[in-house]
Amino acid sequence: MSTGPFAEVIGDPIDQSLSPAIHGFWLEALGIDARYGRQRVTRAEFPTYLNERRTDPDWRGSNVTMPLKLDAVALADAAADRAVAAGAANVLMMREGRLVAANTDVGAIAALVARLNDAKARMGSITLLGNGGAARAALVALKLLGLSVVRIQARDLGEAVKLAVEFGLEAEPTPFTEQIVSDGLINATPLGMAGQECLNCDLSRMPVGGWVFDMVTSPGDTPLVEAARVRGLLVITGLEMLVEQATTSFKLFFGQDPPRDRDGELWQRLRQ
Repeated sequence: MSTGPFAEVIGDPIDQSLSPAIHGFWLEALGIDARYGRQRVTRAEFPTYLNERRTDPDWRGSNVTMPLKLDAVALADAAADRAVAAGAANVLMMREGRLVAANTDVGAIAALVARLNDAKARMGSITLLGNGGAARAALVALKLLGLSVVRIQARDLGEAVKLAVEFGLEAEPTPFTEQIVSDGLINATPLGMAGQECLNCDLSRMPVGGWVFDMVTSPGDTPLVEAARVRGLLVITGLEMLVEQATTSFKLFFGQDPPRDRDGELWQRLRQ
């Protein structure tokens, strides 16, 4: 029996995702008869999930979160330019009978970092924590902005070196826990989310005018965000990124721009 048009966010874990609250608010505000949910999908289950969605006429697409972003590109029939550049996707949808992978994270990161630049934040050097799909999106976004002095810090240095070579980074990757001394810091790992320890929250050597961009969405104020504010650094939270990337995802799924003029109401709902 048809359930009507729907989209959803998938990943493992998934219960903490605020994407249904964001898309649900916009659907209600615009009076669109559709729904947006969440579903836990493991890497092993991912191919079967996609086979089922391919034949569902009501499915408008899925946002993809960890640990599926790299697999999403490999399992799709085609990929948009930014998904190809990142080697990772956070959106899957059907277009003309083909499963297409896209990446709205790249545009969201680029837009938010550009705002930091407009706010006169220091942009000389950037540390990137992580080497997964989110880190790849960040590297593509930074390249679009012409920001090339980037050092990866990761627990798997072997993979980090491969990523640095792939993106032409001159700085050699260093261990994840090495102290941060750059102008900017991007956390593209799940560390600091509810139930996971923040392993690198010492920001005492970051300069005045520096900034922190934490992609973790839950809690809204992570230990890293709190440490950045104590240090007096400019901050971008994971919730800001989530709303920014959702803006493009929403139009891809439902064919309309979301009502960003009602962001005040949306933020109030997200903070409840």
